[in-house]
Amino acid sequence: MTLSRLVYTPLNYIGWGSLEKLWPEVAKYSPLRILLITDSILEKLGMIEPITSKLKQQGYDVSVYTDVVPDPPLELGEKLVAYTRDGGFDLVIGIGGGSAMDLAKLAAVISANEGKVADYLNLSGNKKPQHKGLPKILIPTTSGTGSEVTNISVLSLETTKDVITHDYLMADVAIVDPQLTVSVPPRVTAATGVDALTHAIEAYISVNANPITDGLALQAIRLISGSLRQAVADGQDRQARIDLSYGSHIAGIAFFNAGVAGVHALAYPLGCQFHVSHGESNAVLLPYVMGYIRSSCIKRMGHILEAMVGHTSNLSEEEASRKCVEELVGLVRDVGIPNTLRGFNIPASALESLTEDGVQQKRLLARSPLPLHKEDIRTIYQSAFDGVITEQVNARPISE
Repeated sequence: MTLSRLVYTPLNYIGWGSLEKLWPEVAKYSPLRILLITDSILEKLGMIEPITSKLKQQGYDVSVYTDVVPDPPLELGEKLVAYTRDGGFDLVIGIGGGSAMDLAKLAAVISANEGKVADYLNLSGNKKPQHKGLPKILIPTTSGTGSEVTNISVLSLETTKDVITHDYLMADVAIVDPQLTVSVPPRVTAATGVDALTHAIEAYISVNANPITDGLALQAIRLISGSLRQAVADGQDRQARIDLSYGSHIAGIAFFNAGVAGVHALAYPLGCQFHVSHGESNAVLLPYVMGYIRSSCIKRMGHILEAMVGHTSNLSEEEASRKCVEELVGLVRDVGIPNTLRGFNIPASALESLTEDGVQQKRLLARSPLPLHKEDIRTIYQSAFDGVITEQVNARPISE
């Protein structure tokens, strides 16, 4: 086994009511000015005002920044970094989904470094942060992205996505309170939940997997697959929300250290070209990618199935790996996400441009247990359009 590098957020609080840990953690930094980054929906729902009011009562000057959108474009990141540079802030708090937390990382780090955000992009940039920047506390309000435990910030470009990665982007404190997820609507719960499941599955089959990430990934699969349907059906179910929050957090740690691969690589262009949410992009592609690469990770797919359903003793490894794909198809369908590209009104004429952009995600594709070249990627997109699980030479139709 090769040398593994494992990185963790320095301090994590997780559990029902853990938001109460925010106040003593803020006090440790003795900030004069706080920048709180969130989205306008959370603000309209009234979730932000109690937090800012208490911070102000404790004597802090708080600015709330709500220019946050899903899959934030590079231009938005540039605008926020400029705002942060000019603001004289001492602490950044990111609260919301992955986009809010990713932008909070950018604001805290890139604002303390020279140049533009574009200079630090993985595919086209030529700079690495030289200064750690402002301390940052990240608080997810969905169970899906794992952004609170990664050193990654994702930005949308014209037709695809790119990332900034550096350990300076790690949160100083992560606070995961399942109570904050109760108001998340069913569709978002479904999308972010399958996103988290994809993190765990891709971490487990990654070429960079190791015994530590394996244990985390399998436990995340158990928690998420065991709770997602119920959380979608009844968002007030406390135990389902707790299990999803723990599962998402654990999956985030697993994929941050082992990496994600083909599903995410192909999901990025889908989100940028057609504005399909990141979670739904992963969800619609997950069974097709896993079906296509099945022969490269048969035993591990059996382990994934066992984590999802609790038993595989009566199945051969071959049967279990096939059954795993069927379970993924069923889960995506059960939580109400379309299981074909046609279900998202994506035309056949777009498959070539999706392929061209998917090929560019070499950072992600390199972790796939089965090398995915251009023809493989084109085949997977075609399969997802047709609704047919393809295994290089064998095809099995799935019902809508």
